[in-house]
Amino acid sequence: MQTIAYAAILAVIAPLSIMTWLAFTGDRAGLRNIQSNLGLGPQAAGSVLSATGEFAAFSRRITPKGYAAWLDKHLAGAGRPKDWPLGRVIMVKPLLALAGAVMGIFLVAGSPTAINVVLMVGITALAYFVPDILLRNHAQKRREAIKLELPDTLDQMLISVQAGLGFETAMARAGQNGKGPLAEELIRTLQDIQVGRSRKDAYLAMAQRVDVPDLRSFVRAVVQADAYGIAIANVLNSQAKDMRIKRRQRAEEHAMKMPVKMLFPLIFSILPTLFIVVLGPTVMSIMSVFANK
Repeated sequence: MQTIAYAAILAVIAPLSIMTWLAFTGDRAGLRNIQSNLGLGPQAAGSVLSATGEFAAFSRRITPKGYAAWLDKHLAGAGRPKDWPLGRVIMVKPLLALAGAVMGIFLVAGSPTAINVVLMVGITALAYFVPDILLRNHAQKRREAIKLELPDTLDQMLISVQAGLGFETAMARAGQNGKGPLAEELIRTLQDIQVGRSRKDAYLAMAQRVDVPDLRSFVRAVVQADAYGIAIANVLNSQAKDMRIKRRQRAEEHAMKMPVKMLFPLIFSILPTLFIVVLGPTVMSIMSVFANK
């Protein structure tokens, strides 16, 4: 009986391990180099790559187009990590769901109750949407970092423009001196302009890619200034002032929310412990006095 159980577990785990390996080994150039160094023929490489491509195509077919566009938007907000393109994210999600379903099947097989069946469905759904949660969280943190960096970056660009540099040169200087996600976006925008994209399209693409309201407002002001011939130094000065005011207002808003956020931990965690420490000895002494009587 144990042999049959081990064989069933192996039959489930082995395909899952192979598919996971195929999903995480998508570097085709590296795979070809390794196989050429080992002296393997191209036939084995073709079989592995074709299996990976077929599974990636199948994952794309079963993924709704609107959902794929939503994932692509959050990937753009997260900076499009090099190791996690859209195809790999779509390919990994069914594998995670399959792993969650296998765990749920083992749970139900051990104790077939209605609660375990609900847990199996919940584990499968959670495993499928784990990449979405992580991706959205990373994109949100990146947008918050861009919000904080934007006023200081505009000040640097304003100083460079007032010193006589052009707007794109000032943007390049701010991107080279910066270290955060906003500097990366500025450098990417300049690269888009260098490869032949118009400045307006490159600026609008940056605003759409980052999806931060403050940056979108700045991009609109720059595009309008470029269209109507307004001095870019005045635009940068007014935008930098507005961004600093907004940043101070957001900080004040967070400071005013803190007492409300601390209310529930204070009531349910700190005050009961304080009452136990302060009133505990008194209550114990009173109980001992009444017990002696």
